[in-house]
Order: sequence, then structure tokens, then C-alpha cells
Amino acid sequence: MPSMTLGRSKRSDTQENGKRVRQYFMKGFIYIVLITGALIMLVPFIWMISTSLKGQGAVFEYPPRLIPNPFEFENYRKAWSALPFALAYWNSLKITGLVTIGTLISCSMAGYAFAKINFVGKNFLFVVLLATMMIPGQITLIPMFMLFKEIGWVNTHLPLIIPPILTNAFGVFLLRQFMSTFPTELEDAARIDGLNTWQIYWKIVLPNCKPALAALGIFTFMANWNNFLAPLIYLNDESKFTIPLIIASFQGLYTTDWTVLMAASAISLIPVLIIYLFAQRYFIEGITLSGLKG
Repeated sequence: MPSMTLGRSKRSDTQENGKRVRQYFMKGFIYIVLITGALIMLVPFIWMISTSLKGQGAVFEYPPRLIPNPFEFENYRKAWSALPFALAYWNSLKITGLVTIGTLISCSMAGYAFAKINFVGKNFLFVVLLATMMIPGQITLIPMFMLFKEIGWVNTHLPLIIPPILTNAFGVFLLRQFMSTFPTELEDAARIDGLNTWQIYWKIVLPNCKPALAALGIFTFMANWNNFLAPLIYLNDESKFTIPLIIASFQGLYTTDWTVLMAASAISLIPVLIIYLFAQRYFIEGITLSGLKG
């Protein structure tokens, strides 16, 4: 009997060791795949920085050189001063900031209504709202332009600010999913303490939505900061251009100064990187808890 028990113990230890080795192997394989994917994604960014620091004649040399020699920091000064880049930077910051703040307010209010307030036709309206996400923006492009032309919004920043704030179905869906996880008992306790619906939304629900708000804020900021089509259609004066339009202006009809173009692109990435670095923790938590993972 002791020998049988000992044999079973050895088999159990062998199986446990084999299971542990397989887990380590799978974890190592996953890390290798993720690191490889991250390096592949970093290659364009590294090449952009490298090109922005090269001389104009060194861009097309073969074999290509990753580390410039010498470093041409003058490209960044040229990118900032060749065109009204600072004004475009301010225009993009203004538009993107207003759209991000407005979207967070409007989507959080609509998300709270769909998640916690019972009213007639709530589910039907929510389905209709989600259905608008399947309509390509190109379909509404001409009607929207004609409408904005009639009301005098063409060549202003209003078409770039108002529609994104009021038509973000994805943002409503994201915050609705997050707010649906809030316990009803929390609202009941707040109502017993004398809070009305608006106070519950503003003082209780909204402060607890930081992860989802951070995720939506990053999505909105990036989408509007990099928006090229809408400014191209609605803006005519160079003084009203945004960053994507100014960067496109560095491309000439016959030649393009790639070093200055890459320097301008590198400068344009600074706000996006700052926003993401500061909100990264909330961003990951918001995506996980809102039901958008995997």
C-alpha cells in the first residue's frame, strides 16, 4: 500500500510539473508574439523620427540608415515656421478639446438615461441609435455639406464641433454599458437621502465613471485630432486649417520635403501621447469593465 501511494504521488507530481511547464511555455509564447507585434508597430514611428532628423539628401540613400548622421534638428524649426503651424495647432487643440468635453457630457447623459431611467420606447430608441453606427459617413457627406452651406457654417469650425458632439452613438453605447453595472441599491439610497435624478447623475454616477470616460475621451480626442476629411471639405482659409490639413500642405505638386513633413508629423503626435500616458490606467480599466474586451 505505501508503494502504491508513493507511485500515485510521483505521477501526480509529474503531471503537475508537466502542466506547469506547458503554462510557462504558453505564457512565453504569448509574450514573444506580443513583443514582436509591438516592435512591428513601432517601426513606422521610429522611422518617422529617424527621417525627421536626417538631411534632405539622406532620406533615399541605400542602404537606409536608421541613426542619422548628423542630426538635423533644424527640420523641426522649419516645420514650425514654414506654414502657420502654430495657428493650426491651436485650431486643432480648440476643436478637439471642445468636441471631447462636449462628447463626454452628451454621451454620459444619454448613457445614463438608457441605462437607469425607464421611459416608453427606451429599448427601441437605443436600437435605432446603434443602427446609425452602420451608416457610412460618406452617405451623409453631401446632404450635411448642403445643410451647413445653407446655414452659413461652411469655412467655420462649427461643422467640426457640433455634429461630433451630438451624434456619437458609440460613446452612448460605451457609457451605457458601463453604467448598467452600477447597483440599483446605490440609486435607491441616494433617493432616500433626497437626491433627484440630476443630482444622482452628477454627484454619484459621473464620478464613478472615470474609467469609461477616460476611454471615450481618448477615442474621441484621437479621432478628431487626426480628422482629415471633414476639415478638407468645410475649411477654405489657411488660417482656419487644422493639423492634418497643414501637414498635407507640406506635400508639393512635384516634390516633397520628407524630412520637414516627418518633423511636422512628429510634432503633431505630442498631445495624443500625453493624453494617452496620463489616462492609460483608466483607459484599460474602462475598456475591460464596459464589455468591449476581446
